[in-house]
Amino acid sequence: MEPEIIGRSPNLQKVRELIEHVADTGLNTVVSGETGVGKELIAQSLYIKSPRNGKPFVKVNCAALPDGLLESELFGFERGAFTGAERKTRGKFQFAHSGVLFLDEIGDMSLPLQSKLLHVLQSGEFNPLGSEKMVRTDTWIIAATNHDLKRDIETMNFREDLYYRLNIIKILISPLRDRPEDIPDLIDYYDKYSDTLKKNKISYPSKEVLDFLKSYAWPGNVRELQNVMKKAIVLGGWDEVLPELHDSRHTSAAAVAQSAQMSSQTNIRRNAPLQVPIDFEHLEDFSLKKLRKEAVDQVERDIISRVLSHTRWNRSKATKILKISYKTLLYKINDLNIRPSNPEDPENLR
Repeated sequence: MEPEIIGRSPNLQKVRELIEHVADTGLNTVVSGETGVGKELIAQSLYIKSPRNGKPFVKVNCAALPDGLLESELFGFERGAFTGAERKTRGKFQFAHSGVLFLDEIGDMSLPLQSKLLHVLQSGEFNPLGSEKMVRTDTWIIAATNHDLKRDIETMNFREDLYYRLNIIKILISPLRDRPEDIPDLIDYYDKYSDTLKKNKISYPSKEVLDFLKSYAWPGNVRELQNVMKKAIVLGGWDEVLPELHDSRHTSAAAVAQSAQMSSQTNIRRNAPLQVPIDFEHLEDFSLKKLRKEAVDQVERDIISRVLSHTRWNRSKATKILKISYKTLLYKINDLNIRPSNPEDPENLR
């Protein structure tokens, strides 16, 4: 059964188009995105739409095993190859022959193992541990990562030659916070858990609740929404789960605000509250909503300015620190009127 990719966002529409174009090629593919966005779902969709459907689909989590175990897991071993190797064991490359090997969290693989993987991709063959006999493999490699592999190359944590062998096709899944238009579709889809959990269906969220869900950051992405939906079904409604999400958001905002205050280069007393002016002479214009936005803007402006200053206005580096998309950062810079302290610095042009 083909996995469903739920959502209407431009990002997911592009992902679906890429899957249609790539599935019958067998070209090595890297699926990248934050934890919880559904990278394995994309790998399964590629597999099911490919001519290899029906052949083995083998998953290996590269972050879950230490080097020695991961190497034996991938390539297999002969009896007596190491202490505890009591019988000959086939590796995942052999199990995945003629099918798909899904290497999850490829960015966590050590450099020595990356070298061995590169050899397999170049030659299509490998030696099981303790064996001199070469084993041939015809395997479609689909890798997934939450790393910025290009950045890992710069810090010498990922081989550049392996990157270009793997990354023939790149599929990027945006975090859920950057595609809130997908949330209603996901809520509709996850309504199925009421049957699985043998609970009554819950009502569709009101506009106010839905607006909150769209504005929430979803640090755990789609996986977090999935778990929140299950919890709402078990507890009987959205009112039972929203307080926890509110607390989570406010806790994060408070931590951000405190960080901004403690390191701000102003004469404001350390740990003093944010100073948002209130004109008591014109209370008819008073608006708590407006003041809240001004306070949030003040915090965001200070933090983004300091991060950009720290990275010498390298926006790509700043997005990694702030954990927002490049597009969102550019919008914030323009909306909050953030300018470099030294506009003539060539680094500020990037």
